[in-house]
Order: sequence, then C-alpha cells, then structure tokens
Amino acid sequence: MRPGAYTALRVLAAAALITTGCGDRRTAPATAPDASAWFTDGAAEAGLGFQHINGMSGRLYMAEILAPGVALFDMDNDGDLDVYVPQGYLLGGPSTSSHGRLYRNDLAPGAPLHFTDVTDRSGIVATGYGMGVATGDFDNDGFVDLYLTNFGSNQLFHNNGNGTFTDVTARAFPQGPVAPKLAANGRASEGGWSVSATFVDYDRDGWLDLYVGSYLQYSTGASTKCFAPSGALDYCTPNTYKPLPGRLFHNNHDGTFTDVTAKSRIASEFGPALGVTAADFNGDGWIDLYVANDSQPNQLWINQHDGTFKNTALGAGVALTAEGKAEASMGVDAGDFDNDGDEDIIVTEQTGEGHNLYVNDGHGAFEDQSARSGLASASLGFTGFGAAWFDFDNDGWLDLLTVNGAVQTIQALAQAHDPFPLHQRKQLFRNLGNGRFQELSAQAGKVFELSEVGRGAAFGDIDNDGDTDVVVANNNGPLRLLINNVGNKKHWLGLRLTGQPVAPKRGTREGGRDMLGARVEIIRKNVPTLWRRVRADGSYASANDPRVLVGLGDSTERPNVHVHWPDGSVSESLDVPIDRYVTIEAPLK
Repeated sequence: MRPGAYTALRVLAAAALITTGCGDRRTAPATAPDASAWFTDGAAEAGLGFQHINGMSGRLYMAEILAPGVALFDMDNDGDLDVYVPQGYLLGGPSTSSHGRLYRNDLAPGAPLHFTDVTDRSGIVATGYGMGVATGDFDNDGFVDLYLTNFGSNQLFHNNGNGTFTDVTARAFPQGPVAPKLAANGRASEGGWSVSATFVDYDRDGWLDLYVGSYLQYSTGASTKCFAPSGALDYCTPNTYKPLPGRLFHNNHDGTFTDVTAKSRIASEFGPALGVTAADFNGDGWIDLYVANDSQPNQLWINQHDGTFKNTALGAGVALTAEGKAEASMGVDAGDFDNDGDEDIIVTEQTGEGHNLYVNDGHGAFEDQSARSGLASASLGFTGFGAAWFDFDNDGWLDLLTVNGAVQTIQALAQAHDPFPLHQRKQLFRNLGNGRFQELSAQAGKVFELSEVGRGAAFGDIDNDGDTDVVVANNNGPLRLLINNVGNKKHWLGLRLTGQPVAPKRGTREGGRDMLGARVEIIRKNVPTLWRRVRADGSYASANDPRVLVGLGDSTERPNVHVHWPDGSVSESLDVPIDRYVTIEAPLK
C-alpha cells in the first residue's frame, strides 16, 4: 500500500472486553474498597506481590537509593500488558542474582484482574543490581524484547515468542553493552552504571536503535563519605563523582548493534543521566533525544538526518531553568499538554527546586513556564522520579502524575527514628486547559496518601477498559498498581500502530512491531485536533504501554486519524470506531 492510502483497521482481540459506546464495561480488580475513588491500589489482589530490596547495609552506597524502574509490555501478544520489575541485593557482599520478576497478565472477560509470576520459566536471569527497563522489538519479529539497565553489566533479552527469553547480550553488543561487570566479590568495577534507556529509530531505516544513558563513575569499593547539614552521614550528591557519557548503538538488522557514540557526536557533551525521552521536538520528521541530568545541564540532541546529533539545549531553553540553574533532574516525559501540535517537556526535580515545564514553540525552542503553570510551587516539597503526561479523566487534555521520594535524609523523619527517612507521597495534577494545573492528589484516592520512596512509574491500560492505569515501583518497598476508576466514564480512542514483521515465527501469534516514534492526528469536527505519540520511554527507568489512548470527553463522534509514520510517510483512516482498541498497520512499500 502506497503512502497516503487508507490503512486497514483491525480490532484487537482484547477489544472483546470493551463495549462500543461509553466503554464502561471493564475487568475489575478482585476488590474495590472505594468505588468512588479515582485510583485504587489493586497490586496485592491482582497477584503483584513484588517487594523491592535495595540491600542497604548502613554504608550509604548511592546505588541503593535510585532503583527500581518498571515495565509494562505485551510479552506474549495476547492484547494485554504484562509487568517486569528489576530487583536489587546487598551491595559490597557476595555476588548474587538480583532476581527481577516477570508477571504475566491473565486478563479474561468477567474475571478479576490477575497476574502470574512466570519468571522461573521465562529464562530471564538478571545478573546485575537492577535499575531500569527499556522495551522494543529490536529484530522486527513482532515480539517485544527487554533491555535491562543495571549497576553492573546491562543485559538484552530476546523474546522467543513462546513465553521465554534468551540473553543475547554478548552476541548483540560485541563492543560491550554499557556499564561495568561485577567482580567476583560482587563489587562493581570503576566506570559507573546505567539507569534509563530507549529504543529509537533515529535513522528512519525501520529498525530500532538503542540509546543508553550513563550515570556516574562509581564503585562500592571507593565510595566517598558524605554528610547531611546536621553533620550525620548521608547519601552523596552526584557532583561528588564524575559522570559518564551516554551511548548510542546502531541496529545492524542482523541481531547485532554497533556502537556509534563517537560517530554520532552524542557524547560530545554529557552529564549524569537519569531520564531520557525520544520525540520529534523541532517538527522536522526525525526523532530527537532529550536527556535529563542529575544536577548538571540537560541535553536536547537534535537529529541532523545524517547519523549525527547536535545539542541545542542551551539555546533552546531546556538545559537550565529560566533562572539559569542546573537542577537535579530525574524523571522526564514529552507530550502535547497544551494541544497545539508539538511536544512539550516535563522534568521532575529535587526537593526545594520544583518541577520544570518547558513549552515548545513548534520549532524546538522552549519557554520555561514552570512557575506560571503552578507546577513549580506545588512540587517544591517533593523529589520527583517517575512521571508522565497522561489523560487520567479522558477529557482530551494531558494531565500529570509524579512519583516522589527523597535521595537525602528528611530530617523530620530521621528525628522520628524512621528506618528509611526518604519517603514522600505521590502527586496528581489536572490540566485546566489554560496552561495551568491544579493538584488534586487529595481527591485521587487513599493510595495517594501513602508515603513511600517512589521511583519508577509505568503508564498503560492494564485492564483494557479505556483509561490509563499506573504501576509504581518503590525503593525498598512494595509494587503499587493504581487502577484508574474514572477515565472510562468518558469516551476514548485506543490505537496500536504497527509495522510488518520481518521474521515471523511459526506457531505464534506474531504481529508487526509497535512503531515507536509515530505521531497521530485525531481529527474531529469543530474541536481542536489532538496529537499523540507512540512511545514506550519517558518517566524514570521505566517502559510504558506503546498504545495510544486518547480521551474524547463526551463526544461520540468517530474521528479521522492521520498517522505520521517514522519513515516520513503519512496514512489516513476515516471514521475510526471509538471506545475500543483498533490496530492500524503501516503502509506497505
């Protein structure tokens, strides 16, 4: 099918769980303690009994406080989202597996939401101190693969399409997968570690490349002693150690990657990277990268169309705050929060700094509207990690949720003899549609009253009911599953945008890979066009549902959809059904 022609629409098998109309039929959690709450925690009832272990021993190793991320991805192509979460262990002690866990979603019509731990049969053996997860189908076989970032050697697991995975790290990265390997005594060698990564087709050749952010040159054997203002020992700041450059790997189309970091110029400037998101920030049809650095200037890598990138962050207004300050950036996401057709940026920051909102002018220049939006003042008392733009109430405007937890001792908690005095509550901000946000955490449900050391957050429709749920990973704490109870009261459009599988497997339910980076126009009469992006990255060390979920409010109109594919082609689909998920396949060449 040539570019510009109509694409075929295919209703997902999972759409059988959702009715046409308001989309109010759903697979509910086993218990609903407060049906009126916007969000309820369904982790325990659903079988997500994961408990993170950071291995803290009192030696205040920095790696103890930064994990974990979490991933939502459809590992078995059955139309629902499965969960992977990294694990930690005692640093500086005997070498041991970190035992990250994989949970299969057993979603079925009329049955309670339930997950089964399938780690032992999956073949995933995580050997590093787990940090984060990136997801993407790197070999175009129609099944999503996993890249695990670690304090230690990173790992790439190939999805075999039958519920199992194979560690292909050594073959895929003959030059090394980034980050040091663990020595026999379990201590990381000098060199640092990786936290966030993203699969991205930066050269528009139809194959996913990989960017990996690097953090610090750090080892447990040479850890520096640092102190809080009170004089007590505390975790160090990132400026205590030297940062390492991120790495860019080009996909060779044969299951291997080539390190093109130097060639691409992506490492000509760098800092201690904690967050990364890939989007077309200047509207030229090529995917760019934004890297959030911890206490050093952030980078905006604009794609030069020839395999190289240029950091324009300082001139574009996104390297520093409006006051010219480099802040402790952790989580990051890009999205069109003001519905003007371009990608704006949210960055979460440390307590006392306030989160940063950078508003795009459509050409890759930004204005810092953190104060004007109300987000800066409302977040001053929090250290943000996981975050994303998402339309929690399906009114057509992207809202914001941040997952919080300090990195240095909160003195009031320490004085109360709290064993882990870093915990903070989560925050939910509603987009008012005028450039401002209102914090509604108090109305969001009892789960927002919990004070925990929040880190990763993965966003996606975990029960396929037409609204966005959130899986939250807590440092040294339990996994939380924030079930959205309010979004599907409005109308919605669910889209999965796929390409064609290059190497389908016999006897499997293969499909084309998710076309990360594709942009979607949702066109209706007499209302502004909505723009959304296919993405799995963003947030913090986490991977999100790549499906596009668009809130339509009270409108029952079936929209027209224009898809801007990563290769530059455009297709359109007319009169697309609402209140269900449909798949749009990329045009054949």
